[in-house]
Amino acid sequence: MTKQVSRRAAIGIGAATAALVATPRSATAAPGANAAGVAAGTAAQPTPVLIRRVYQDQKARAGGAWHSHVAMVNATGGLDVVVDDDADRVTHGYSVQKLAVAVAVMDKIDRGELRLDQRLDLTADIILGGSGIYFLQTVWGDEVTVANFLTALLLVSDNTAVRMCGRVVPALEINQILAAKGFTHTRVEPVANPNRFFLGVTTPRETHDLLWRLANKTLLSTRSSDFLLGILRWINGYHDGIRRDMSSAERSRVATKYGADYDTRGAARHEAGIMFDPTGAPTLTYAFFADSLGDLDNYGGTHPAVRAHAVLGRTMFDAIPKREGWGLGGG
Repeated sequence: MTKQVSRRAAIGIGAATAALVATPRSATAAPGANAAGVAAGTAAQPTPVLIRRVYQDQKARAGGAWHSHVAMVNATGGLDVVVDDDADRVTHGYSVQKLAVAVAVMDKIDRGELRLDQRLDLTADIILGGSGIYFLQTVWGDEVTVANFLTALLLVSDNTAVRMCGRVVPALEINQILAAKGFTHTRVEPVANPNRFFLGVTTPRETHDLLWRLANKTLLSTRSSDFLLGILRWINGYHDGIRRDMSSAERSRVATKYGADYDTRGAARHEAGIMFDPTGAPTLTYAFFADSLGDLDNYGGTHPAVRAHAVLGRTMFDAIPKREGWGLGGG
């Protein structure tokens, strides 16, 4: 029998071989609503009220404990909260927390203390599995740029890339940067090695704030914001959840980050991101953090919470008006 090792534990323990133990077993089918069917049946009334109703329905179907925040630009350009469900709960962000780590790295680049083209060696002792691409190489010795491992961090949620980030921005510095940017709860968890850390905690509301400020270019420079958003919006990213029932063109209008793990309470399946209208303006943010779930070893699209994300993704995307020029501005 394969021994269970959580992804959080894998990041902490460090050997390449230990990461292979943490690689999830094949997904098993889970009961749940057909995402496309539910979306098709509710898309006729794309309103905030509909989003709230679909959210409550999908939350009940998936089970577990949900902590969520959804906000949407209204017709006058203001930002309305659509879902506020335990949105200030401090919770483990798991791989969604890689957004905050990437922001800290880019902040150091904005201050001229680091460069995207700066190179670091990729050695065997730093390799982790669980999710990502670097561990698949089986041989190492590459030199990779900061831009390279940030792309791996956000596009395929590479766990080795977390350690590469820690080499250029130590854990305590990451937390100092996040605090200076006004985040009260979003933190990584330092360990004895100053360049390594667990991914730590956040809240749905602070995750929304990070996404909204990133998309409106008030969190980082325009160049750094566009770099991160370009990765998060790329069509080769995560498709099992929010973006599952979308065309490639639609997927390119959704910047999203997924996170999954488990603890003694059960499985956690998180997803957070921001949707853009046809003009490219940020229009809707979502932060869904669900824990105390079943199906611990199912990291695939059949997990009930991931099915719920797919239904919610289609519903929210269809709620974005298609009229040119609608909903521009901040809030």
